[in-house]
Amino acid sequence: MQILLVEDEISLSNAIKRILEQQGYFVDAVYDGLTAVEYAGSANYKLIILDIMIPGIDGFEVVRTLRREGNGTPILVLSARTSKHDKLSGLNCGADDYMTKPFDTDELLARVGALTRRTGGVIMNKIDHADLSLDLNSALLRCGDNSVQLSHKEFEVLKVFLYDPQTTISTEAIIANVWGIESDASYNNVEVYISFIRKKLRYLGSKVNIKKIQRLGYRLEVS
Repeated sequence: MQILLVEDEISLSNAIKRILEQQGYFVDAVYDGLTAVEYAGSANYKLIILDIMIPGIDGFEVVRTLRREGNGTPILVLSARTSKHDKLSGLNCGADDYMTKPFDTDELLARVGALTRRTGGVIMNKIDHADLSLDLNSALLRCGDNSVQLSHKEFEVLKVFLYDPQTTISTEAIIANVWGIESDASYNNVEVYISFIRKKLRYLGSKVNIKKIQRLGYRLEVS
């Protein structure tokens, strides 16, 4: 059974890898977010163990990227960030479990066992938030009895917000998630597509809107 371990502290990564391999797991260890996304898409892992504070893109962005791409592999966040906000952010953006450091080895193995006993991972067909429901297969956005088709970019932008609806998302994070960190996309691209989405939210009669937070980014708001 193959596990992907994403942890940038080499000594800790080696220790976790050794613990898991002693239990019969096969472990691939990587040390940054971009490599984690690449590995997760190239092999059939049964579980991803993921730190949040890693180089490249952080753990939250890794989770959002994988879920946006339809990767349903169970994800266990293992992080030194212990606040309620961090735990909720991890779970809301698509992780299956959240465990804090320092950790008890027996508890880690129990959680790994529980997650790897699942078959087929997590199947996500839609995301619900407030009065909205976004179909991940058709890019159809529904509100009550009304529905509207989203364009590809509108779909990708809205997913960034729906995966983490309580968080203010920076423009840079939106660009990285939707266009890619190497793209030439600008703030204007983000503003244009958010404007398109706002119009469709009004057309649907939704209580949800995307609010701009000066110097911070954007956040979903429910009236």
